[in-house]
Amino acid sequence: MKTKQMGRTGLKVSEICLGTMTFGLQCDEPASVAIMDTAAERGVDFFDTSDAYPIGGNLSTVGRTEEIIGRWLKGRHDKIVLATKCFAATGAAPNQTGLSRKHICEAVEASLRRLQTDYIDLYQTHFPDSSVPIEETARALDDLVHQGKVRYLGCSNYPAWMVANALWTADKHGLARFDCVQPRYNLLYREIEHELLPLCRFHGVGVIPYNPIAGGFLSGKYKSDAPPLADTRFGFLSGRTRNIYHGRYWHDAQFTAVSHLQEFFTRRNRSLVQAAISWVLAQPGITSAIVGASSAEQLRQSLPATEVTLDTEEMEACNDVWFELPRLRDPSVALR
Repeated sequence: MKTKQMGRTGLKVSEICLGTMTFGLQCDEPASVAIMDTAAERGVDFFDTSDAYPIGGNLSTVGRTEEIIGRWLKGRHDKIVLATKCFAATGAAPNQTGLSRKHICEAVEASLRRLQTDYIDLYQTHFPDSSVPIEETARALDDLVHQGKVRYLGCSNYPAWMVANALWTADKHGLARFDCVQPRYNLLYREIEHELLPLCRFHGVGVIPYNPIAGGFLSGKYKSDAPPLADTRFGFLSGRTRNIYHGRYWHDAQFTAVSHLQEFFTRRNRSLVQAAISWVLAQPGITSAIVGASSAEQLRQSLPATEVTLDTEEMEACNDVWFELPRLRDPSVALR
């Protein structure tokens, strides 16, 4: 497992980051522990979570994923770069959501308790909050860095202009800045190449994309004429979260693209999942790809992607599905 430097910082992380949004709902604790054990054994030292996880849960499950990680992390934090996020509602009260100073301070303390640690390596704002001045959010995060509760800062699901505004605000006031962004990025969704990736390369901001295999859609296991199996990401999710994932990928154009890729890589005896992850890692400016799993075996099938190098013809085949094949404009919904 290779390591990469996080943007302009001195922090080094494995090029695969373990995504944990399945822990505590789709995966019970023993399965989650097996996934973390497998990741650590294979050289993955970068774990990403959120106080909003497990995905598909509700207020009664808030923080369950962090609790599972916290129990596993005891005695190992020095070997793991731990990332979590804040923004999501942690209760029903008006101030128990968003990026106000009040919520950020309460959210980080709750995450530290659940994770059973006294510091978080990378603390990220999960979504932007237009109701709160960026200066308030930036100063609250800067305080956490100076208090030693947080080592580095990042953001997730921010458009380029918001990242630029946050960087400018931090620079203007001499505050700790976002050194990492976490956007959605894969063969079926490449919008960040227009503005966000160039911005991050120019300013030395690390990029750790989620959904590198489109929530499992790029595995090729889904068929347009059949409902997803209940134990898969698209079958397990329900309600609003299910609608978000189906809105992103469950369309004829995406099924056509995946079918095209699967036929191409099958002829070359390549795993489409591994090829999709390898393609993301090969893009300029990418620090690490966030890869999740519903079992240790599934993770073992994904991790060899770090040893795959796509040749010119394979890269062209990957690019064809975005630039040549018919596709739908991506929905504007950014939640996950």
